[in-house]
Amino acid sequence: MSDSNQADIDRLCIEQMADALICSDHLGIILRWNAAATVLFGHSPAQALGQSLDLIIPENLRAAHWSAFDRAMETGVTRLNGRATVTRALTADGGAVYVEMSFAVVTDGNGKAIGSVAIARDATKRRQEERELRERLAALERGAA
Repeated sequence: MSDSNQADIDRLCIEQMADALICSDHLGIILRWNAAATVLFGHSPAQALGQSLDLIIPENLRAAHWSAFDRAMETGVTRLNGRATVTRALTADGGAVYVEMSFAVVTDGNGKAIGSVAIARDATKRRQEERELRERLAALERGAA
Protein backbone atom coordinates (compact mmCIF):
# COMPACT_ATOMS: atom_id res chain seq x y z
CA MET A 1 0.00 0.00 0.00
CA SER A 2 1.34 3.42 -0.90
CA ASP A 3 1.88 6.12 1.70
CA SER A 4 -0.88 8.25 0.13
CA ASN A 5 -3.35 5.34 0.33
CA GLN A 6 -2.40 4.78 3.97
CA ALA A 7 -2.85 8.48 4.71
CA ASP A 8 -6.30 8.39 3.07
CA ILE A 9 -7.30 5.37 5.14
CA ASP A 10 -6.00 6.99 8.33
CA ARG A 11 -7.93 10.20 7.59
CA LEU A 12 -11.12 8.30 6.73
CA CYS A 13 -10.90 6.14 9.86
CA ILE A 14 -10.64 9.22 12.05
CA GLU A 15 -13.42 11.05 10.23
CA GLN A 16 -15.81 8.09 10.23
CA MET A 17 -15.19 6.63 13.70
CA ALA A 18 -18.26 6.46 15.94
CA ASP A 19 -16.68 8.36 18.85
CA ALA A 20 -15.76 12.03 18.89
CA LEU A 21 -12.07 12.70 18.37
CA ILE A 22 -10.57 16.02 19.41
CA CYS A 23 -6.88 16.78 19.02
CA SER A 24 -5.20 19.92 20.28
CA ASP A 25 -1.74 21.42 20.33
CA HIS A 26 0.24 21.99 23.53
CA LEU A 27 -1.67 25.23 24.15
CA GLY A 28 -5.10 23.59 23.90
CA ILE A 29 -5.95 24.89 20.42
CA ILE A 30 -8.15 22.45 18.50
CA LEU A 31 -6.37 20.93 15.49
CA ARG A 32 -8.60 17.94 14.65
CA TRP A 33 -12.37 17.59 15.03
CA ASN A 34 -14.16 14.65 13.44
CA ALA A 35 -17.77 14.17 12.35
CA ALA A 36 -18.74 12.48 15.63
CA ALA A 37 -17.44 15.54 17.53
CA THR A 38 -19.75 17.67 15.39
CA VAL A 39 -22.70 15.43 16.26
CA LEU A 40 -21.86 15.34 19.98
CA PHE A 41 -20.96 18.99 20.57
CA GLY A 42 -22.81 20.70 17.70
CA HIS A 43 -19.88 22.68 16.32
CA SER A 44 -18.80 22.15 12.72
CA PRO A 45 -15.09 21.65 12.02
CA ALA A 46 -14.98 25.21 10.66
CA GLN A 47 -16.33 26.50 13.99
CA ALA A 48 -14.07 24.33 16.17
CA LEU A 49 -10.70 24.22 14.41
CA GLY A 50 -8.35 26.90 15.70
CA GLN A 51 -10.44 27.50 18.82
CA SER A 52 -9.46 26.87 22.42
CA LEU A 53 -10.70 23.70 24.12
CA ASP A 54 -12.73 26.16 26.23
CA LEU A 55 -15.25 25.76 23.39
CA ILE A 56 -16.49 22.57 25.08
CA ILE A 57 -15.34 23.06 28.70
CA PRO A 58 -17.94 24.49 31.10
CA GLU A 59 -16.77 27.66 32.83
CA ASN A 60 -16.83 26.05 36.30
CA LEU A 61 -14.49 23.24 35.14
CA ARG A 62 -11.95 25.35 33.26
CA ALA A 63 -9.52 26.08 36.09
CA ALA A 64 -9.23 22.39 36.98
CA HIS A 65 -9.00 21.40 33.32
CA TRP A 66 -6.20 23.84 32.50
CA SER A 67 -4.27 22.96 35.63
CA ALA A 68 -4.37 19.27 34.68
CA PHE A 69 -3.72 20.03 30.99
CA ASP A 70 -0.65 22.16 31.76
CA ARG A 71 0.68 19.51 34.15
CA ALA A 72 0.19 16.84 31.47
CA MET A 73 2.04 18.97 28.92
CA GLU A 74 4.92 19.37 31.39
CA THR A 75 5.13 15.74 32.51
CA GLY A 76 3.92 13.90 29.41
CA VAL A 77 1.32 11.90 31.34
CA THR A 78 -2.28 12.39 32.41
CA ARG A 79 -3.62 11.86 35.91
CA LEU A 80 -5.89 9.05 34.73
CA ASN A 81 -3.30 7.42 32.45
CA GLY A 82 -5.80 7.07 29.62
CA ARG A 83 -8.69 5.72 31.71
CA ALA A 84 -12.04 7.20 30.72
CA THR A 85 -13.91 9.55 33.01
CA VAL A 86 -17.38 11.06 32.88
CA THR A 87 -17.54 14.84 32.83
CA ARG A 88 -19.75 17.63 31.56
CA ALA A 89 -19.18 19.42 28.30
CA LEU A 90 -20.71 22.41 26.53
CA THR A 91 -22.64 22.15 23.30
CA ALA A 92 -22.98 24.72 20.54
CA ASP A 93 -26.52 25.61 21.62
CA GLY A 94 -25.27 26.57 25.10
CA GLY A 95 -26.48 23.36 26.71
CA ALA A 96 -24.44 20.76 28.48
CA VAL A 97 -24.04 17.02 28.06
CA TYR A 98 -22.32 14.36 30.08
CA VAL A 99 -19.50 12.77 28.13
CA GLU A 100 -17.32 9.78 28.80
CA MET A 101 -13.87 10.92 27.76
CA SER A 102 -10.39 9.50 27.64
CA PHE A 103 -7.32 11.66 27.19
CA ALA A 104 -3.76 11.07 26.10
CA VAL A 105 -0.72 13.25 25.68
CA VAL A 106 0.73 13.33 22.16
CA THR A 107 4.54 13.34 22.18
CA ASP A 108 7.13 13.87 19.48
CA GLY A 109 9.99 11.50 18.67
CA ASN A 110 11.97 12.87 21.62
CA GLY A 111 9.15 12.29 24.11
CA LYS A 112 8.28 16.00 24.37
CA ALA A 113 4.56 16.72 24.82
CA ILE A 114 3.25 18.50 21.73
CA GLY A 115 -0.49 18.16 22.21
CA SER A 116 -3.38 16.06 23.36
CA VAL A 117 -5.98 13.71 21.96
CA ALA A 118 -9.36 12.94 23.48
CA ILE A 119 -12.01 10.41 22.58
CA ALA A 120 -15.55 11.18 23.77
CA ARG A 121 -19.02 9.68 23.65
CA ASP A 122 -22.35 10.87 24.97
CA ALA A 123 -23.00 9.58 28.49
CA THR A 124 -26.01 11.77 29.27
CA LYS A 125 -28.59 8.96 29.12
CA ARG A 126 -26.42 6.61 31.17
CA ARG A 127 -25.83 9.32 33.78
CA GLN A 128 -29.59 9.99 33.99
CA GLU A 129 -30.36 6.28 34.37
CA GLU A 130 -27.75 5.96 37.13
CA ARG A 131 -29.23 8.98 38.94
CA GLU A 132 -32.74 7.52 38.72
CA LEU A 133 -31.48 4.18 40.02
CA ARG A 134 -29.76 5.87 42.98
CA GLU A 135 -32.97 7.78 43.75
CA ARG A 136 -35.06 4.58 43.63
CA LEU A 137 -32.56 2.79 45.85
CA ALA A 138 -32.61 5.66 48.35
CA ALA A 139 -36.43 5.60 48.37
CA LEU A 140 -36.40 1.85 48.98
CA GLU A 141 -33.92 2.24 51.81
CA ARG A 142 -36.06 4.98 53.41
CA GLY A 143 -39.10 2.71 53.13
CA ALA A 144 -37.24 -0.15 54.80
CA ALA A 145 -36.14 1.98 57.72
